[in-house]
Amino acid sequence: MPGATSNRQSLLVRRPGQPAKRAAWRGLGAAFAVVVALQVCPSAAIAQNFSVRIPPVRSTLRIANQPVTITTRGAIFAAPRNSGGGVFELHLAADLSDLQENVTGLLRSQLNRSEPCGDRIFIQRATLVPAGPSSVLTTQFHYERWACAKIFGKRVSRKLVGGNGMIALRLTPVIEGGVTLRLAPQVVAVQAQGPLGDLLRSGTVGAMLRKRMNAALVSAMQKGTKLSVTLPPAAQGFVTIRNARFRDQGAGSLGLVLEGEIHVSPQQLQLLTQQLKQHNSSGY
Repeated sequence: MPGATSNRQSLLVRRPGQPAKRAAWRGLGAAFAVVVALQVCPSAAIAQNFSVRIPPVRSTLRIANQPVTITTRGAIFAAPRNSGGGVFELHLAADLSDLQENVTGLLRSQLNRSEPCGDRIFIQRATLVPAGPSSVLTTQFHYERWACAKIFGKRVSRKLVGGNGMIALRLTPVIEGGVTLRLAPQVVAVQAQGPLGDLLRSGTVGAMLRKRMNAALVSAMQKGTKLSVTLPPAAQGFVTIRNARFRDQGAGSLGLVLEGEIHVSPQQLQLLTQQLKQHNSSGY
């Protein structure tokens, strides 16, 4: 029947606007799926887009009765490969300018000595300057070595060697075990005359001074950048430091940069965020 055929054909003809409506429904369906996914797994969504600032944390050391402050700040953000929501990048920057200004007092407190029968050391002046990724420690000092003996029951002391000297060390930060900051020293220059020069370049005196200078700075920097102080409890124990370097903060001011990773679950990440918010208002 012609009328029936016409009716069937009319059912097969798409009315104007139908494709646009179907596209709209598909768009609404996709949006609904995203909303459901966020409601079912909000922690994963947070982890993939996570970025938070670590507010400044100040650590105060006492060097020769002088307070020295190291301020550390940083950020935590999702790693590029953070598809599983468990790996986060950590970036910490420590301001060492106050330590830099008090490096002479630091070395004096650790190296000065006056043994009646042995070494007598007095640090005259020290400087610490950035030479990224390292720093250069230059120390000027006076050194004497005394020997004692008994003659007819009386102790007699005699100076064996003495004079002024200078040692310049290039200090490169390295990380041991993923958490421990060390400084690898390299001799840049040694200046001294006569027998003292030989002792500083190849003898035990030079080795002893280099070891103590390095140890004094390492100890101060470790205390000022301690992760248990810098990071909130939720991040501690899950940190691996990959890289450390010194940098010039401007006008020769010394800074230290630590870069690494934090491996935490999405639930720990939420706790970390809460603790950082609490720190903003009241501190750890």
